[in-house]
Amino acid sequence: MSGHHAVLIDNLREAQDFIKLIGSDDKAFGYMGPKAIHRIIKLKNIRSLAANIIKQEILSKGGEAAVSKSALFAEGYTDVLLMGTIKQYRELNKKLKLQPFGLKKIASEIDAIIRNLEKKAYTMVLANGQTMEIGQGTLIMGILNVTPDSFSDGGQFFDTDLAIDRAKQMIADGADIIDIGGASSRPDALIADGETELKRILPVVQALAREDTIISIDTFRGSVAQAALEAGAHMINDIGSLQLDPSLLSVLIDRKSPVVLMHNRLQIRRGEAYGDLISDIITELRESIDRALEGGLGENQIIIDPGIGFGKTAQENRIIIKRLREFKGMGYPILLGASRKSFIGHTLGVGVKESLEASLAVAGIGIMNGANIIRVHDVRASKQIALMTDAVVNEDG
Repeated sequence: MSGHHAVLIDNLREAQDFIKLIGSDDKAFGYMGPKAIHRIIKLKNIRSLAANIIKQEILSKGGEAAVSKSALFAEGYTDVLLMGTIKQYRELNKKLKLQPFGLKKIASEIDAIIRNLEKKAYTMVLANGQTMEIGQGTLIMGILNVTPDSFSDGGQFFDTDLAIDRAKQMIADGADIIDIGGASSRPDALIADGETELKRILPVVQALAREDTIISIDTFRGSVAQAALEAGAHMINDIGSLQLDPSLLSVLIDRKSPVVLMHNRLQIRRGEAYGDLISDIITELRESIDRALEGGLGENQIIIDPGIGFGKTAQENRIIIKRLREFKGMGYPILLGASRKSFIGHTLGVGVKESLEASLAVAGIGIMNGANIIRVHDVRASKQIALMTDAVVNEDG
């Protein structure tokens, strides 16, 4: 037969479908899959002696590893870049779990990353009897700022009746979640006090509690979260990642409320430079996750947000969106909040009001790279972007 014979298979689902078309054994992919799935994993600050053992073991399994030159002489610490298939990592971890020098813990972390990347859909239980499906399709979180000074829509929905009408319109447009905020956290904003924040949001929460929608409260304050959850809210979106108000965690546990933990170097560690952007964000998010788990919050009550715009440059924000899939290894749903943020204006030279199309582009890229929830101003357009992107991502063949 003439013509081309070689065609690139670019993803595992396509490979699995082609195995069926070939007429191979139905069980073939179960054996082949772990050999075909290739992952690159970065290890940080590993003792050189341990790094050399890891390198030797992964090389013996057919994988690859890069360490610093100084690690060859077993001096100090080094980062390690591992490259291998799922099968090779499984064999590596069997060996590492038998070794000293903290290698058993490293093996467990590698296991967790591999497992988290394959995590299936599940139902997240919210406060006040509500639930939310994670992993079935991208969820749309509509932004409702009941403030006079938010960067995009400040003052537009400051009136309670206007805010309620806006929320109902977003629900009609396809919002799965309404995220209500009563204290602007934009750069250089003077954040409203707790009493003012509550006065702004409670009437809206009470009105929307009668609607068939999920209500999220954008607050870092335990007192505000407590009152809002008592009024019928279902989850908390915390820009403080449990660090701006220590009382919030006990409220979440008491009210059985999930939380979005957002990375933030605007209000936390302000001005601190990044050494390794993605690794630093993941490390700092893990600190908050550990605090939540140790306090009694459940694994399935946590959502993570890399914090676009909160202490990052325009370039750093673009890198986060490009590399968003790396956060999947943490094992928690990812919320991406990039709608109409200033990095878009800095990138394109446009104002907030002219950033709709670019915001939609970022949303689509974010979904392709693993976002489970997108937090948006423009619900109807974002819903269409999400549905279309989901259809492409989930297409068989």
